[in-house]
Amino acid sequence: MGATGQPQEQKTTYREAMREALRDALRSDDRVFLMGEDVGRYGGCFGVSLGLLEEFGPERVRDTPLSESAFVGAGIGAALAGMRPIVEIMTVNFSLLALDQILNNAATLLHMSGGQLPVPLVIRMTTGAGRQLAAQHSHSLEGWYAHIPGIRVLAPATIEDARHMLAPALADPDPVLIFEHGSLYNASGELAPSTAPVDLDHAAIRRPGTDISLITYGGSLPKALAAADELSTEGISAEVIDLRTLRPLDDAAITSSVARTHRVVVIDEAWRTGSLAAEVSARIAERSLYELDAPVERVCSAEVPIPYARRLEEAALPQTADIVAAAHRAVD
Repeated sequence: MGATGQPQEQKTTYREAMREALRDALRSDDRVFLMGEDVGRYGGCFGVSLGLLEEFGPERVRDTPLSESAFVGAGIGAALAGMRPIVEIMTVNFSLLALDQILNNAATLLHMSGGQLPVPLVIRMTTGAGRQLAAQHSHSLEGWYAHIPGIRVLAPATIEDARHMLAPALADPDPVLIFEHGSLYNASGELAPSTAPVDLDHAAIRRPGTDISLITYGGSLPKALAAADELSTEGISAEVIDLRTLRPLDDAAITSSVARTHRVVVIDEAWRTGSLAAEVSARIAERSLYELDAPVERVCSAEVPIPYARRLEEAALPQTADIVAAAHRAVD
């Protein structure tokens, strides 16, 4: 408590905020349990679940065999039976081994059963590049999953969203996939004591602006904010939109921002071809074409498997300088 008797903001990290969200979910509902590879004794590959096994025991925090298809399938079965499972997949590339379960079972059972079989399942996974994990562990495949009807796709980019997105995700009758960018786990900041859940249906304006819209999500948000800071020193006012829910997209937030600024840069760490950035650009063309004073710019990863070497990896990924350059093309 502060001098006024009001709760004070606390310094924390994205990782700790996610851990506290898991802890709160496990405490609040006996139906909730966490399972995945190394989530128990090891504390999670990225340390998110550290200490939860000791606090809640092996029935609530379950280590699984190395079979994504098997333990995601088990999660679907548990959800069908009335539980609220949280399934952790170590990194997004491993989710491809469970794609059949996600696409053909989790996403479809409610609809194929005429609403009789909801699948209230949450699947968490680490995504993104920038950590020298080479081509097989640096994918950004959120856009692939955002293509699938029947699921909700989240990309928490802030400490607040890491802390407060999980509760409404668990309350959703549909499966929810949460993509946590690996570069964000060590990000630190002040977390307000509010316990209000995040509105999963709406994007967030992270910085207001009047000259150009920078639309992004996940691990690219800090780069977009840094680009907005740099542009402001040149007299360019950039609005930064954090999509945060990738399916369903908040079309109203996108079109409203375009109507305010009339220029757009979409930043997406995925490959450009067939990307979420392409979908956002297409929706802007469909709904806001005559609001645009310049073509939509896209800043995406190079069309190559992500390199291991640090400088090559940096060259392949969207960087702040690339966003600034794209904004200049649109404004100038």
